[in-house]
Amino acid sequence: MIELGEIQTLEVKRCTSVGVFLNTKDRRGKDKDVLLPNKEVPKGIKVGDEIDVFIYRDFKDRMVATTKKPKITLGEVGLLKVVDITKIGAFLDWGLEKDLFLPFKEQTMKLEKGREYPIALYIDKSNRLCGTMKIQDFLKTNSPYKENDWVKGTIYNINDEFGAFVAVDNKYQGLIPKKELIGVYTPGEVVELRVTNVKEDGKLDLSLRDKFYIEIEEDAEIILKKVEENGGILYLNDYSSPREIRKELNMSKSAFKRALGRLLKEGKIEFIERGIRLK
Repeated sequence: MIELGEIQTLEVKRCTSVGVFLNTKDRRGKDKDVLLPNKEVPKGIKVGDEIDVFIYRDFKDRMVATTKKPKITLGEVGLLKVVDITKIGAFLDWGLEKDLFLPFKEQTMKLEKGREYPIALYIDKSNRLCGTMKIQDFLKTNSPYKENDWVKGTIYNINDEFGAFVAVDNKYQGLIPKKELIGVYTPGEVVELRVTNVKEDGKLDLSLRDKFYIEIEEDAEIILKKVEENGGILYLNDYSSPREIRKELNMSKSAFKRALGRLLKEGKIEFIERGIRLK
């Protein structure tokens, strides 16, 4: 059976003046042949040869084959550029002669011509290939990644309560929790992320920050808490011994100095004789 929206290996059944007609090797009587137009027919091809093609619908809504590879196939997600915005919806460049239609009801935000957005390919009720920005159900949860791996992802939705939803590799479900969403981002942006947790259901928790940065923040919080507990003063500084620092804060001297530098830069503490105090 010829599958719309997929790349298939089909057999040449007949050659004509307009191109070659293709079908599956085990074609059934009711299965109609599909045309591969002359301009895309490889030189020397003959009846019985097999060829890889993508199946879509042409401008007259007829099933047609192409040797061109689209940017996404059925059920896949990819970044596609908006080439036109009309009264009935938007049209996207997906690498084929006929642009992909994105209906208004499948848009999740106001679009800008020339910008790229994460799009999934589906078949609508009229048996036509269309794009959708509602990609969450198309993303998988069986990624090969583990904690502290670095990945590339596309932000496809930002929720004020939960954070930013991300399509990792345009295949897998991920989330940048609200507390990790540092800076201003918009849907369609591609970002480098660190996996902080792989949930039981396979979804990925992500961070824009590396582990080292987070450790500095955590250590700085420990120092601040200790200073507050001591009435705003802590008798530790750059010259304190590693043993003193470890005993008081349970951290290494190098970690203490990094966190101290952060607090000084932020203006939260200042040096005094033999120690630090809150500003």
